[in-house]
Amino acid sequence: MINLFYMEGLPVAVMGLGKSGLATAEALTQSGADVWVWDDNESSRADALSKGYKVVDLTTADLTELTTIVWSPGIPHTHPKPHPVALRARAANIELVCDIELLARSERDSAYIGITGTNGKSTTTTLIGHVMEAAGRRIAVGGNLGTPALTFPSVGAGGSYVLEMSSYQLELTYSITFDVAVLLNITPDHLARHGGMDGYVAAKKLIFHRQTKPRTAVIGVDDPTCRAIWEDLKAKGDQVIWPVSALGPVPGGVYAADGWLVDDTFGAAERVAELAAFPALLGTHNWQNAAAAFAACKAAGVPTPAIVAAMTTFPGLAHRQQLVRTIDGVRFVNDSKATNADATEKALATFDPIYWILGGQAKETGLDGLEAYAPRVRHAFLIGEASDRFAAWLEANKVPHTRCGTLDVAVNAAAELALAEALPGACVLLSPACASWDQFANFEKRGEAFADAVNRLEGNAVPGDRA
Repeated sequence: MINLFYMEGLPVAVMGLGKSGLATAEALTQSGADVWVWDDNESSRADALSKGYKVVDLTTADLTELTTIVWSPGIPHTHPKPHPVALRARAANIELVCDIELLARSERDSAYIGITGTNGKSTTTTLIGHVMEAAGRRIAVGGNLGTPALTFPSVGAGGSYVLEMSSYQLELTYSITFDVAVLLNITPDHLARHGGMDGYVAAKKLIFHRQTKPRTAVIGVDDPTCRAIWEDLKAKGDQVIWPVSALGPVPGGVYAADGWLVDDTFGAAERVAELAAFPALLGTHNWQNAAAAFAACKAAGVPTPAIVAAMTTFPGLAHRQQLVRTIDGVRFVNDSKATNADATEKALATFDPIYWILGGQAKETGLDGLEAYAPRVRHAFLIGEASDRFAAWLEANKVPHTRCGTLDVAVNAAAELALAEALPGACVLLSPACASWDQFANFEKRGEAFADAVNRLEGNAVPGDRA
Protein backbone atom coordinates (compact mmCIF):
# COMPACT_ATOMS: atom_id res chain seq x y z
CA MET A 1 0.00 0.00 0.00
CA ILE A 2 1.25 3.50 -0.89
CA ASN A 3 2.50 5.59 2.04
CA LEU A 4 0.93 9.06 1.81
CA PHE A 5 3.43 10.50 4.28
CA TYR A 6 2.69 14.09 3.34
CA MET A 7 -0.90 13.70 4.59
CA GLU A 8 0.07 12.80 8.16
CA GLY A 9 -2.03 14.75 10.63
CA LEU A 10 -4.03 16.56 7.97
CA PRO A 11 -7.83 16.41 7.67
CA VAL A 12 -8.77 15.00 4.25
CA ALA A 13 -12.12 13.78 2.95
CA VAL A 14 -12.99 10.88 0.67
CA MET A 15 -16.12 11.32 -1.44
CA GLY A 16 -17.47 8.04 -2.81
CA LEU A 17 -16.86 4.70 -1.12
CA GLY A 18 -16.50 2.24 -3.94
CA LYS A 19 -13.45 0.04 -4.36
CA SER A 20 -11.03 2.93 -4.95
CA GLY A 21 -12.64 5.12 -2.30
CA LEU A 22 -12.26 2.51 0.42
CA ALA A 23 -8.67 1.83 -0.67
CA THR A 24 -7.99 5.56 -0.47
CA ALA A 25 -9.51 5.81 2.99
CA GLU A 26 -7.35 2.90 4.16
CA ALA A 27 -4.14 4.36 2.70
CA LEU A 28 -4.84 7.75 4.26
CA THR A 29 -5.63 6.18 7.62
CA GLN A 30 -2.45 4.09 7.56
CA SER A 31 -0.52 7.26 6.74
CA GLY A 32 -1.83 9.07 9.80
CA ALA A 33 -4.29 11.46 8.16
CA ASP A 34 -7.52 12.58 9.81
CA VAL A 35 -9.90 10.90 7.36
CA TRP A 36 -13.51 11.87 6.74
CA VAL A 37 -15.60 9.68 4.42
CA TRP A 38 -18.96 10.15 2.72
CA ASP A 39 -21.14 8.40 0.17
CA ASP A 40 -24.67 9.23 -0.94
CA ASN A 41 -25.57 5.56 -0.51
CA GLU A 42 -26.69 4.74 3.01
CA SER A 43 -25.48 1.14 2.93
CA SER A 44 -22.01 2.29 1.79
CA ARG A 45 -21.88 4.69 4.72
CA ALA A 46 -22.95 1.96 7.12
CA ASP A 47 -20.26 -0.35 5.76
CA ALA A 48 -17.62 2.37 6.21
CA LEU A 49 -18.82 3.03 9.77
CA SER A 50 -18.53 -0.68 10.57
CA LYS A 51 -14.92 -0.55 9.36
CA GLY A 52 -14.17 2.23 11.84
CA TYR A 53 -14.08 5.21 9.47
CA LYS A 54 -15.30 8.66 10.47
CA VAL A 55 -18.46 9.22 8.41
CA VAL A 56 -19.05 12.95 7.91
CA ASP A 57 -21.92 14.38 5.87
CA LEU A 58 -20.03 16.53 3.37
CA THR A 59 -23.27 18.05 2.11
CA THR A 60 -23.77 19.90 5.42
CA ALA A 61 -20.53 19.75 7.44
CA ASP A 62 -18.19 22.70 7.96
CA LEU A 63 -15.49 22.09 5.35
CA THR A 64 -13.14 24.92 6.28
CA GLU A 65 -10.61 22.55 7.88
CA LEU A 66 -10.17 20.64 4.62
CA THR A 67 -7.74 21.41 1.81
CA THR A 68 -8.37 18.24 -0.19
CA ILE A 69 -11.29 15.97 -1.09
CA VAL A 70 -10.36 12.74 -2.83
CA TRP A 71 -13.16 12.46 -5.33
CA SER A 72 -14.58 9.33 -6.91
CA PRO A 73 -14.24 9.99 -10.68
CA GLY A 74 -17.64 8.44 -11.29
CA ILE A 75 -19.44 11.24 -9.42
CA PRO A 76 -20.20 14.32 -11.59
CA HIS A 77 -18.33 17.40 -10.44
CA THR A 78 -18.97 19.64 -13.48
CA HIS A 79 -21.37 18.24 -16.09
CA PRO A 80 -24.20 17.49 -16.54
CA LYS A 81 -24.86 18.84 -13.07
CA PRO A 82 -22.18 19.17 -10.39
CA HIS A 83 -22.71 17.27 -7.18
CA PRO A 84 -23.61 19.63 -4.28
CA VAL A 85 -20.42 18.64 -2.44
CA ALA A 86 -18.34 19.70 -5.46
CA LEU A 87 -20.02 23.10 -5.44
CA ARG A 88 -19.39 23.51 -1.70
CA ALA A 89 -15.76 22.42 -2.07
CA ARG A 90 -14.99 24.84 -4.86
CA ALA A 91 -16.68 27.68 -3.01
CA ALA A 92 -14.34 26.92 -0.09
CA ASN A 93 -11.26 26.65 -2.37
CA ILE A 94 -10.84 22.94 -1.61
CA GLU A 95 -9.12 20.88 -4.29
CA LEU A 96 -10.83 17.85 -5.81
CA VAL A 97 -8.41 15.10 -6.83
CA CYS A 98 -8.62 11.38 -7.53
CA ASP A 99 -6.54 8.64 -5.94
CA ILE A 100 -4.03 8.60 -8.81
CA GLU A 101 -3.10 12.19 -7.96
CA LEU A 102 -2.19 11.05 -4.45
CA LEU A 103 -0.04 8.27 -5.93
CA ALA A 104 1.79 10.80 -8.11
CA ARG A 105 2.50 13.11 -5.17
CA SER A 106 3.91 10.24 -3.12
CA GLU A 107 5.88 8.27 -5.73
CA ARG A 108 7.81 11.07 -7.41
CA ASP A 109 10.87 9.02 -8.40
CA SER A 110 8.97 6.37 -10.36
CA ALA A 111 8.22 6.34 -14.08
CA TYR A 112 4.65 6.56 -15.34
CA ILE A 113 3.09 5.04 -18.44
CA GLY A 114 -0.47 6.26 -19.08
CA ILE A 115 -2.98 4.80 -21.50
CA THR A 116 -6.28 6.34 -22.55
CA GLY A 117 -8.76 6.21 -25.43
CA THR A 118 -12.42 5.48 -25.93
CA ASN A 119 -11.78 1.82 -26.69
CA GLY A 120 -8.93 -0.63 -26.31
CA LYS A 121 -7.26 0.97 -23.29
CA SER A 122 -7.77 -1.99 -20.96
CA THR A 123 -6.31 -4.47 -23.45
CA THR A 124 -3.41 -2.15 -24.22
CA THR A 125 -2.70 -1.44 -20.55
CA THR A 126 -2.75 -5.14 -19.69
CA LEU A 127 -0.56 -5.97 -22.69
CA ILE A 128 2.02 -3.31 -21.76
CA GLY A 129 2.07 -4.64 -18.20
CA HIS A 130 2.52 -8.20 -19.50
CA VAL A 131 5.47 -7.18 -21.68
CA MET A 132 7.14 -5.07 -18.98
CA GLU A 133 6.81 -7.85 -16.41
CA ALA A 134 8.17 -10.45 -18.84
CA ALA A 135 11.12 -8.13 -19.49
CA GLY A 136 11.93 -8.16 -15.78
CA ARG A 137 10.79 -4.62 -15.03
CA ARG A 138 9.52 -3.63 -11.59
CA ILE A 139 5.94 -2.47 -12.27
CA ALA A 140 2.43 -2.08 -10.94
CA VAL A 141 -0.58 -2.08 -13.28
CA GLY A 142 -4.02 -0.64 -12.60
CA GLY A 143 -5.96 2.60 -12.36
CA ASN A 144 -9.21 2.53 -14.31
CA LEU A 145 -8.40 -1.09 -15.14
CA GLY A 146 -9.61 -2.12 -11.71
CA THR A 147 -6.73 -2.23 -9.23
CA PRO A 148 -6.94 0.90 -7.05
CA ALA A 149 -3.78 2.99 -7.36
CA LEU A 150 -3.21 3.31 -3.61
CA THR A 151 -3.09 -0.47 -3.13
CA PHE A 152 0.04 -0.61 -5.30
CA PRO A 153 3.42 -1.38 -3.79
CA SER A 154 6.02 1.35 -3.98
CA VAL A 155 8.08 0.59 -7.12
CA GLY A 156 10.56 3.39 -6.40
CA ALA A 157 13.21 4.78 -8.70
CA GLY A 158 13.65 2.53 -11.72
CA GLY A 159 10.12 1.14 -11.37
CA SER A 160 7.08 2.03 -13.47
CA TYR A 161 3.38 2.49 -12.87
CA VAL A 162 1.30 1.41 -15.88
CA LEU A 163 -2.02 3.22 -15.56
CA GLU A 164 -5.21 2.99 -17.55
CA MET A 165 -6.62 6.51 -17.37
CA SER A 166 -10.28 7.34 -17.96
CA SER A 167 -11.30 10.82 -19.02
CA TYR A 168 -12.81 11.25 -15.54
CA GLN A 169 -9.50 10.41 -13.87
CA LEU A 170 -7.47 12.63 -16.17
CA GLU A 171 -9.58 15.61 -15.12
CA LEU A 172 -8.70 14.97 -11.48
CA THR A 173 -4.97 14.21 -11.84
CA TYR A 174 -2.59 17.16 -11.96
CA SER A 175 0.89 16.09 -10.85
CA ILE A 176 1.77 13.27 -13.25
CA THR A 177 3.76 14.01 -16.36
CA PHE A 178 3.69 10.67 -18.15
CA ASP A 179 7.03 9.39 -19.37
CA VAL A 180 5.08 7.49 -22.02
CA ALA A 181 1.53 8.64 -22.82
CA VAL A 182 -0.71 6.58 -25.09
CA LEU A 183 -3.88 7.89 -26.76
CA LEU A 184 -5.50 5.12 -28.80
CA ASN A 185 -8.63 6.64 -30.31
CA ILE A 186 -11.50 9.01 -29.65
CA THR A 187 -15.13 8.44 -30.56
CA PRO A 188 -18.22 9.93 -28.87
CA ASP A 189 -18.71 8.59 -25.32
CA HIS A 190 -19.50 10.09 -21.90
CA LEU A 191 -20.56 13.30 -23.65
CA ALA A 192 -23.00 14.36 -20.93
CA ARG A 193 -20.24 14.15 -18.30
CA HIS A 194 -17.95 16.44 -20.32
CA GLY A 195 -20.47 18.94 -21.64
CA GLY A 196 -20.14 17.67 -25.21
CA MET A 197 -17.51 16.35 -27.59
CA ASP A 198 -15.10 19.28 -27.14
CA GLY A 199 -14.95 18.69 -23.40
CA TYR A 200 -14.42 14.96 -23.88
CA VAL A 201 -11.55 15.54 -26.32
CA ALA A 202 -9.98 18.12 -23.99
CA ALA A 203 -10.06 15.59 -21.12
CA LYS A 204 -8.39 12.91 -23.23
CA LYS A 205 -5.64 15.32 -24.34
CA LEU A 206 -4.64 15.76 -20.69
CA ILE A 207 -2.69 12.49 -21.04
CA PHE A 208 0.01 14.63 -22.73
CA HIS A 209 0.01 17.30 -20.01
CA ARG A 210 3.46 18.95 -19.64
CA GLN A 211 5.30 16.33 -21.69
CA THR A 212 8.72 17.42 -22.95
CA LYS A 213 11.48 15.43 -24.66
CA PRO A 214 12.60 12.69 -24.11
CA ARG A 215 9.07 11.81 -22.93
CA THR A 216 7.07 10.06 -25.63
CA ALA A 217 3.53 10.47 -26.96
CA VAL A 218 2.08 7.41 -28.71
CA ILE A 219 -1.01 8.35 -30.71
CA GLY A 220 -3.40 6.24 -32.77
CA VAL A 221 -4.06 8.09 -36.03
CA ASP A 222 -6.89 5.96 -37.45
CA ASP A 223 -9.66 8.37 -36.43
CA PRO A 224 -9.84 12.03 -37.49
CA THR A 225 -9.91 13.45 -33.96
CA CYS A 226 -6.70 11.73 -32.88
CA ARG A 227 -5.05 12.44 -36.22
CA ALA A 228 -5.70 16.15 -35.62
CA ILE A 229 -4.18 15.89 -32.12
CA TRP A 230 -1.13 14.16 -33.63
CA GLU A 231 -0.71 16.93 -36.19
CA ASP A 232 -1.03 19.56 -33.47
CA LEU A 233 1.54 17.95 -31.16
CA LYS A 234 3.88 17.30 -34.08
CA ALA A 235 3.75 20.99 -35.02
CA LYS A 236 4.62 22.04 -31.47
CA GLY A 237 7.42 19.48 -31.17
CA ASP A 238 7.53 19.41 -27.37
CA GLN A 239 7.87 15.63 -26.97
CA VAL A 240 8.88 12.57 -28.99
CA ILE A 241 5.81 11.56 -31.02
CA TRP A 242 5.21 8.07 -32.43
CA PRO A 243 1.98 7.55 -34.39
CA VAL A 244 0.43 4.08 -34.57
CA SER A 245 -2.04 2.61 -37.05
CA ALA A 246 -3.90 -0.62 -37.69
CA LEU A 247 -4.73 0.41 -41.25
CA GLY A 248 -1.35 0.69 -42.95
CA PRO A 249 1.93 2.60 -43.11
CA VAL A 250 2.43 5.75 -41.05
CA PRO A 251 5.86 7.38 -41.28
CA GLY A 252 7.86 7.47 -38.08
CA GLY A 253 5.53 5.15 -36.18
CA VAL A 254 4.41 1.57 -35.61
CA TYR A 255 1.72 0.04 -37.79
CA ALA A 256 0.06 -3.08 -39.18
CA ALA A 257 0.52 -3.83 -42.87
CA ASP A 258 0.15 -6.99 -44.96
CA GLY A 259 -0.22 -9.18 -41.88
CA TRP A 260 2.88 -7.79 -40.17
CA LEU A 261 3.64 -5.46 -37.28
CA VAL A 262 6.08 -2.89 -38.65
CA ASP A 263 8.36 -0.60 -36.65
CA ASP A 264 9.26 2.62 -38.46
CA THR A 265 10.02 4.73 -35.38
CA PHE A 266 13.59 5.30 -36.57
CA GLY A 267 12.76 5.39 -40.28
CA ALA A 268 13.75 1.81 -41.08
CA ALA A 269 10.27 0.23 -41.58
CA GLU A 270 11.33 -3.08 -40.05
CA ARG A 271 8.90 -6.02 -39.93
CA VAL A 272 9.10 -7.19 -36.33
CA ALA A 273 6.43 -9.93 -36.12
CA GLU A 274 3.58 -11.55 -38.00
CA LEU A 275 0.30 -10.44 -36.43
CA ALA A 276 -0.92 -14.03 -36.57
CA ALA A 277 1.74 -14.83 -33.95
CA PHE A 278 -0.40 -12.97 -31.39
CA PRO A 279 -3.38 -15.33 -30.89
CA ALA A 280 -5.05 -13.12 -28.27
CA LEU A 281 -4.95 -10.05 -30.52
CA LEU A 282 -7.32 -10.90 -33.37
CA GLY A 283 -8.96 -8.21 -35.48
CA THR A 284 -8.00 -4.77 -36.74
CA HIS A 285 -8.76 -3.08 -33.42
CA ASN A 286 -6.30 -5.37 -31.65
CA TRP A 287 -3.65 -4.58 -34.25
CA GLN A 288 -3.90 -0.98 -33.07
CA ASN A 289 -3.57 -2.19 -29.47
CA ALA A 290 -0.52 -4.27 -30.44
CA ALA A 291 1.11 -1.37 -32.28
CA ALA A 292 0.50 1.01 -29.37
CA ALA A 293 1.80 -1.45 -26.78
CA PHE A 294 4.89 -2.17 -28.87
CA ALA A 295 5.60 1.54 -29.23
CA ALA A 296 5.04 2.23 -25.52
CA CYS A 297 7.31 -0.59 -24.39
CA LYS A 298 10.00 0.41 -26.87
CA ALA A 299 9.78 3.98 -25.57
CA ALA A 300 10.20 2.57 -22.05
CA GLY A 301 13.44 0.90 -23.15
CA VAL A 302 12.37 -2.72 -23.64
CA PRO A 303 14.30 -4.36 -26.53
CA THR A 304 12.28 -5.39 -29.59
CA PRO A 305 12.91 -9.17 -29.28
CA ALA A 306 11.68 -9.11 -25.68
CA ILE A 307 8.54 -7.17 -26.65
CA VAL A 308 7.66 -9.57 -29.45
CA ALA A 309 8.33 -12.69 -27.36
CA ALA A 310 6.08 -11.44 -24.57
CA MET A 311 3.28 -10.42 -26.94
CA THR A 312 3.10 -13.96 -28.32
CA THR A 313 2.30 -15.24 -24.82
CA PHE A 314 -0.26 -12.58 -23.95
CA PRO A 315 -3.39 -14.40 -22.72
CA GLY A 316 -5.81 -11.60 -23.60
CA LEU A 317 -8.24 -9.62 -21.51
CA ALA A 318 -11.14 -11.25 -19.70
CA HIS A 319 -14.54 -10.26 -21.14
CA ARG A 320 -12.97 -8.86 -24.32
CA GLN A 321 -13.45 -11.26 -27.24
CA GLN A 322 -12.71 -14.10 -24.85
CA LEU A 323 -13.35 -17.55 -26.28
CA VAL A 324 -15.27 -19.47 -23.62
CA ARG A 325 -15.91 -22.75 -25.49
CA THR A 326 -16.11 -24.25 -28.93
CA ILE A 327 -19.01 -26.71 -29.24
CA ASP A 328 -19.40 -28.78 -32.41
CA GLY A 329 -17.50 -26.12 -34.34
CA VAL A 330 -19.46 -23.15 -32.94
CA ARG A 331 -17.40 -20.61 -30.98
CA PHE A 332 -18.93 -18.95 -27.91
CA VAL A 333 -17.23 -15.58 -27.35
CA ASN A 334 -17.57 -13.31 -24.31
CA ASP A 335 -17.22 -9.65 -25.30
CA SER A 336 -19.12 -8.27 -22.31
CA LYS A 337 -16.69 -5.37 -21.99
CA ALA A 338 -18.11 -3.91 -25.24
CA THR A 339 -20.38 -1.35 -23.58
CA ASN A 340 -20.85 0.90 -26.62
CA ALA A 341 -21.33 0.51 -30.36
CA ASP A 342 -17.75 1.41 -31.21
CA ALA A 343 -16.42 -1.41 -29.02
CA THR A 344 -18.97 -3.85 -30.42
CA GLU A 345 -17.93 -2.90 -33.95
CA LYS A 346 -14.53 -4.48 -33.28
CA ALA A 347 -16.10 -7.84 -32.52
CA LEU A 348 -18.58 -7.69 -35.41
CA ALA A 349 -15.63 -7.05 -37.74
CA THR A 350 -13.77 -10.09 -36.39
CA PHE A 351 -16.38 -12.87 -36.69
CA ASP A 352 -18.77 -14.11 -39.41
CA PRO A 353 -21.44 -15.52 -39.27
CA ILE A 354 -22.60 -14.17 -35.92
CA TYR A 355 -25.39 -15.14 -33.55
CA TRP A 356 -25.38 -11.84 -31.69
CA ILE A 357 -26.50 -11.36 -28.07
CA LEU A 358 -26.93 -7.66 -27.34
CA GLY A 359 -28.73 -5.20 -25.11
CA GLY A 360 -28.70 -3.77 -21.62
CA GLN A 361 -28.64 -0.09 -20.66
CA ALA A 362 -28.04 1.77 -23.91
CA LYS A 363 -25.53 4.59 -24.43
CA GLU A 364 -26.46 7.83 -26.20
CA THR A 365 -25.25 6.59 -29.59
CA GLY A 366 -27.15 3.29 -29.48
CA LEU A 367 -26.13 1.07 -32.41
CA ASP A 368 -25.25 3.93 -34.74
CA GLY A 369 -22.39 3.06 -37.06
CA LEU A 370 -22.92 -0.72 -37.06
CA GLU A 371 -25.08 -0.83 -40.19
CA ALA A 372 -22.29 -2.20 -42.41
CA TYR A 373 -21.99 -5.29 -40.20
CA ALA A 374 -25.68 -6.27 -40.32
CA PRO A 375 -25.09 -8.84 -43.12
CA ARG A 376 -22.69 -10.72 -40.84
CA VAL A 377 -25.42 -11.24 -38.24
CA ARG A 378 -27.32 -14.44 -38.86
CA HIS A 379 -29.70 -13.77 -35.95
CA ALA A 380 -29.77 -11.37 -33.00
CA PHE A 381 -30.96 -12.10 -29.47
CA LEU A 382 -32.07 -9.12 -27.39
CA ILE A 383 -31.79 -8.67 -23.63
CA GLY A 384 -32.41 -5.87 -21.15
CA GLU A 385 -33.76 -2.32 -21.24
CA ALA A 386 -32.59 -1.56 -24.76
CA SER A 387 -34.70 -4.30 -26.38
CA ASP A 388 -37.35 -2.00 -27.91
CA ARG A 389 -34.81 0.54 -29.19
CA PHE A 390 -32.46 -2.10 -30.59
CA ALA A 391 -35.31 -4.13 -32.12
CA ALA A 392 -36.22 -1.10 -34.22
CA TRP A 393 -32.63 -0.83 -35.44
CA LEU A 394 -32.50 -4.55 -36.26
CA GLU A 395 -35.76 -4.34 -38.19
CA ALA A 396 -34.52 -1.32 -40.14
CA ASN A 397 -31.37 -3.24 -41.05
CA LYS A 398 -33.24 -6.46 -41.90
CA VAL A 399 -31.63 -8.55 -39.17
CA PRO A 400 -33.78 -11.43 -37.85
CA HIS A 401 -34.07 -11.18 -34.10
CA THR A 402 -35.64 -12.65 -30.99
CA ARG A 403 -36.53 -10.83 -27.77
CA CYS A 404 -35.11 -12.98 -24.98
CA GLY A 405 -35.26 -10.67 -21.98
CA THR A 406 -32.50 -12.28 -19.95
CA LEU A 407 -29.03 -13.51 -20.78
CA ASP A 408 -29.56 -17.18 -19.92
CA VAL A 409 -32.54 -17.37 -22.28
CA ALA A 410 -30.51 -15.66 -25.01
CA VAL A 411 -27.58 -18.05 -24.67
CA ASN A 412 -29.82 -21.09 -24.94
CA ALA A 413 -31.70 -19.69 -27.94
CA ALA A 414 -28.53 -18.63 -29.75
CA ALA A 415 -26.82 -21.95 -29.09
CA GLU A 416 -29.82 -23.94 -30.32
CA LEU A 417 -29.96 -22.03 -33.62
CA ALA A 418 -26.20 -21.88 -34.21
CA LEU A 419 -25.70 -25.58 -33.53
CA ALA A 420 -28.67 -26.52 -35.71
CA GLU A 421 -27.48 -24.45 -38.67
CA ALA A 422 -23.84 -25.61 -38.25
CA LEU A 423 -22.41 -22.90 -40.51
CA PRO A 424 -18.62 -22.76 -40.97
CA GLY A 425 -17.00 -20.18 -38.68
CA ALA A 426 -20.18 -19.66 -36.65
CA CYS A 427 -19.86 -17.58 -33.47
CA VAL A 428 -22.32 -17.00 -30.65
CA LEU A 429 -21.19 -13.55 -29.60
CA LEU A 430 -22.08 -11.64 -26.44
CA SER A 431 -21.19 -8.08 -27.44
CA PRO A 432 -23.92 -5.99 -25.82
CA ALA A 433 -23.11 -2.44 -27.00
CA CYS A 434 -24.63 -1.40 -23.66
CA ALA A 435 -23.84 -0.84 -20.04
CA SER A 436 -24.78 -3.75 -17.78
CA TRP A 437 -26.45 -1.94 -14.90
CA ASP A 438 -30.06 -2.81 -15.74
CA GLN A 439 -29.47 -6.49 -14.95
CA PHE A 440 -25.90 -6.85 -13.61
CA ALA A 441 -23.62 -5.06 -11.16
CA ASN A 442 -20.96 -4.59 -13.85
CA PHE A 443 -19.80 -5.95 -17.19
CA GLU A 444 -17.63 -8.54 -15.41
CA LYS A 445 -20.66 -10.12 -13.73
CA ARG A 446 -22.46 -10.11 -17.10
CA GLY A 447 -19.52 -11.88 -18.74
CA GLU A 448 -19.32 -14.42 -15.94
CA ALA A 449 -23.05 -15.14 -16.31
CA PHE A 450 -22.55 -15.69 -20.05
CA ALA A 451 -19.65 -18.08 -19.42
CA ASP A 452 -21.67 -19.97 -16.81
CA ALA A 453 -24.60 -20.35 -19.22
CA VAL A 454 -22.30 -21.50 -22.02
CA ASN A 455 -20.57 -24.02 -19.77
CA ARG A 456 -23.95 -25.55 -18.93
CA LEU A 457 -24.63 -26.31 -22.58
CA GLU A 458 -24.32 -29.87 -23.83
CA GLY A 459 -22.27 -30.83 -26.87
CA ASN A 460 -18.86 -31.94 -28.04
CA ALA A 461 -16.83 -29.13 -26.54
CA VAL A 462 -13.26 -28.06 -27.03
CA PRO A 463 -11.90 -26.16 -24.00
CA GLY A 464 -11.81 -22.44 -24.67
CA ASP A 465 -8.86 -20.18 -25.10
CA ARG A 466 -8.92 -16.40 -25.44
CA ALA A 467 -9.77 -15.16 -28.90
